Amino acid sequence: MKTVLVPTDFNVESLKIIDSLVLTNKPEMLNIIFMHAFKLSDSITDMLMLSRRSRDYEMLSDEFCEKMNTYRAKYPKDIQMMRVEYFYGSTVAAFRNFIDGMNADGIAYPKGYDFNPIHKSSIDPRLLTKRCGAEVIELDIHEFSGEERLFDTKMPAERKRVVSV
Repeated sequence: MKTVLVPTDFNVESLKIIDSLVLTNKPEMLNIIFMHAFKLSDSITDMLMLSRRSRDYEMLSDEFCEKMNTYRAKYPKDIQMMRVEYFYGSTVAAFRNFIDGMNADGIAYPKGYDFNPIHKSSIDPRLLTKRCGAEVIELDIHEFSGEERLFDTKMPAERKRVVSV
C-alpha cells in the first residue's frame, strides 16, 4: 500500500490527479491525502485555538467533496483511503514530521502546478517539499483524466463498392 500527499488549493480541477495516480500505480492500493499548508500564527489566541480548526474545513467546497466521493466510487479497488489534512508550520523539520505522521511514501504534484493561496496564512508547499527529502513526482493530469481518451472505439464505416456497367 502506498500513501501519497497531494498539495492542493481545493480546486476541483486538481482532483484529476487521482486518475493519473491510480493508473500509474496499478495494481498497488493507494491512500491519497490532499494537503494544504498554513503558516503558524504568532498570536497566542490562535495557538490556543489550534485544535479547533473547523473553520479551515469550511474552505472545502461541497463540489470538491462530491467529486472526491465520485472518485472513491470510481476506483473502489484502487483507493483504500482519501482524505484532506492541513499542515501548520513553516519549517522543513516540522514538515518532515508531518510526512512521517501521515506515513507518506511520496508527494505528487500536477504537472505545471501553480500555487493559489486560499487564506492569508497559506504558504507555497514547494518551499517545503523541495527540501524535505521525500520523493516528489509530477504527473500530467490531462493524460489520463478522461476515459474517452484512453481508447479509440470508433469503428470505420463500411465502404460500398460501386460497380460501373
